[in-house]
Amino acid sequence: MNSKGLKDSKTVHASKVSRSLKVPKVTLIAAIDENGVLGKDNQLIWHLPEDLKRFKRLTTGHSIIMGRKTFESLPKALPNRHNIVVTRNQNYSKEEVTVCHSLEAAIEFTKDDDQPFIIGGGEIYKQAIGLADVIELTKIHSKFEGDVFFPKIDSKKWTVEKEERMSHPNFEYSFFTYIKK
Repeated sequence: MNSKGLKDSKTVHASKVSRSLKVPKVTLIAAIDENGVLGKDNQLIWHLPEDLKRFKRLTTGHSIIMGRKTFESLPKALPNRHNIVVTRNQNYSKEEVTVCHSLEAAIEFTKDDDQPFIIGGGEIYKQAIGLADVIELTKIHSKFEGDVFFPKIDSKKWTVEKEERMSHPNFEYSFFTYIKK
């Protein structure tokens, strides 16, 4: 741990971790439009302050797992969170980040966190949806053009535990909490 309470940059290899342990509450957190669009050109499409506040409130103090492209779209490692980047690049390293070479290794690395969050991007969400226990989703009730999508949420596997409808000057949106059945 460094002086900020964050783990220093490390690389974790999948061969060095046991895949038999499962973290109790893996949570996906995302914001999408009506068509499941997450973003375009490695950027968010909308600016929604309430969603950003919710993201910060839910993820602060926890591990956040993301793909390399998502991490590189951020100005820096997110403070007060253990930033974990999943990449196939064996030589990738960044300060204040733990690098893992598989999603399973990243999740295993968070076994001491009662609720690690997977924060994107599209490929990581696709891999993680079957491993997750909770989905915290902001749904924008509008349609945008994008090139990255959230996977389809199967209503046979997930149930809405909570929904809160909100309003923005440009569109309506809702906060959903899905729980795996």
